[in-house]
Amino acid sequence: MLQALGLGPAEEAIYTALLARPTASAQDLARQTGLDKAESMRILLDLAARGLVAVATEVESGALDSADCEAGLRPAHYRLTPPSVALAPLLVEQRNALHQAETAFSMLTEQYRSTAAHTAGGVVEVVVGVEQVAHRFHQLQRGAQRELLVFLVGAPIAVPREDTDTSESSALDRGVDFRVVADKNYLDSHDVVRDVRAAVTAGVELRLVDSLPLKMVVSDRERAMVPLDMADSGGEPSAIVVHRSGLLTALVHLFEKEWAQARPMYTSATGVREEPAADQQPTEEELEVLALLLAGISDRRAASQLGLSIRTVERRIRRLMDLAGVESRLQLGWHAARAGWL
Repeated sequence: MLQALGLGPAEEAIYTALLARPTASAQDLARQTGLDKAESMRILLDLAARGLVAVATEVESGALDSADCEAGLRPAHYRLTPPSVALAPLLVEQRNALHQAETAFSMLTEQYRSTAAHTAGGVVEVVVGVEQVAHRFHQLQRGAQRELLVFLVGAPIAVPREDTDTSESSALDRGVDFRVVADKNYLDSHDVVRDVRAAVTAGVELRLVDSLPLKMVVSDRERAMVPLDMADSGGEPSAIVVHRSGLLTALVHLFEKEWAQARPMYTSATGVREEPAADQQPTEEELEVLALLLAGISDRRAASQLGLSIRTVERRIRRLMDLAGVESRLQLGWHAARAGWL
């Protein structure tokens, strides 16, 4: 927590240990943190120089007098300076540094686009090699603040599936809208299904199509990355990074078109499945039969109550079993409860 304000791990350990007690000596803190006494003393002196801790008064430390401390009869005790006083300047420094970094980022981005405008029109950047492609892919995911749009096609080449988990989690934690359209063949691997199920559970919106024209990731509708044919780069993985342009607009439009036509997916105890279409859901009439069946009423009595023939009741039960993909009425009842049919 305090490392974000410029304190190292050992300094944070001493600071938080001192936070839990009114005063303490270097030896006390060394014993509590596992650091040696000399290191604890060095850190305390450094924190004192930065105004984060102070030497405790005689009353606070219980010392007989300051001369005793200087003579080594009683080790010096330290106390924290109130965090609201001591840490506030560090927080301001960090905020100023972040503001300066954001300004520098904007200037460098504009300078790059200005320079690139004389070479490739400032639109397309070619990236070649496994490390470079993976690096730019993670930059796009980690830099997203609002939205990530992804096409998943075929087996990963430059960026292994397990290497994307951290970037995905970070984006979801930031509240990024994460939408994915997957080629149905992408889910053929058991390991991929397991990872995709975890991603959907975490908040990724997933839809499925029979085929996609390309693999792609779009970050905040400002940058996109599309792989190139490895035959064009000497057999090495390569990609193009597309910046704001008509080409990027076309890629976003392509995503939205595929997204609108794709089939939504949902997670279940057995994996990731397509959301059933309307004609694959039970009708109200079929659910009436199901309710009576689960109540223990026989087919003949159910037919009588609903004003149907017994063959109609049996036909509706058979269709319910087909929809559920089960072979017995007991399994049908179990599936109906899980699927929320009643």
